[in-house]
Amino acid sequence: MNGILWTVLLVGGIGLLAGLLLSVAAIVLAVQKDETAEKLQALLPGANCGACGFSGCAGYAAALAGGKTDQTGLCAPGGAKTAAQLAEALGISAQAFVKKTAVVCCQGNWDKTAFKQDYRGLQSCAAANQLFGGPQACRFGCIGLGDCLAVCEYGAISIENGLADIDRNACTGCGKCVRQCPKGLITLTAEPRKLTVKCVNHDKGAKTRSVCTTGCIGCMKCVKACEHGAIKVEQFLATIDDSLCTACGKCAEVCPNGCIL
Repeated sequence: MNGILWTVLLVGGIGLLAGLLLSVAAIVLAVQKDETAEKLQALLPGANCGACGFSGCAGYAAALAGGKTDQTGLCAPGGAKTAAQLAEALGISAQAFVKKTAVVCCQGNWDKTAFKQDYRGLQSCAAANQLFGGPQACRFGCIGLGDCLAVCEYGAISIENGLADIDRNACTGCGKCVRQCPKGLITLTAEPRKLTVKCVNHDKGAKTRSVCTTGCIGCMKCVKACEHGAIKVEQFLATIDDSLCTACGKCAEVCPNGCIL
């Protein structure tokens, strides 16, 4: 009986000692909370989209509190209001907030593009893209199975006739759809938006024309029409320099396939 009692006391003593040691360790090794970071995080929308360039809202708040950045206008979902609140909490001047919205650089819906196969697999752009680039004959075009729609928390994306479409009024510019598109078709553009080449096809004009009626064929007409040197054609695709573009619209007028909007 005494042996059992001593065993119970020994085990209990070890447990008590271990508990005390853990309590001390919890106090000594505790990570001190940054009240400023917590205050700033409370002002952020909690989307954790990463559009600010940090790991999420907590990462952005910690960077602001720690002086790693003073850019209060990086939160796309929060917009100008959040930028002003962050600046006020930090006691600094509010940074100018530039609203950005996503745009799908493709117009190749089911009526405008040809198909090379009948895809019946998993209804995912990423999955379909693994099978010879998807069912569409244009290897650069929108697959239209809605991976971007699935990650949009704001109801800004719809799929119409096999093509993703983004509502600029609902889009917050969080960038989740940009990172989700396996074709890299979605980009963030500053508002007010100027002109956009709605195509990313780098094939030669004849090949592009054979698979899509609205693709860029690199004809150079837009380059010749632009009086400000804002457009260039590289690898058979036109690109526009927003810093030089005046939105005169002359390039859109001469584009034979209507791929500049």
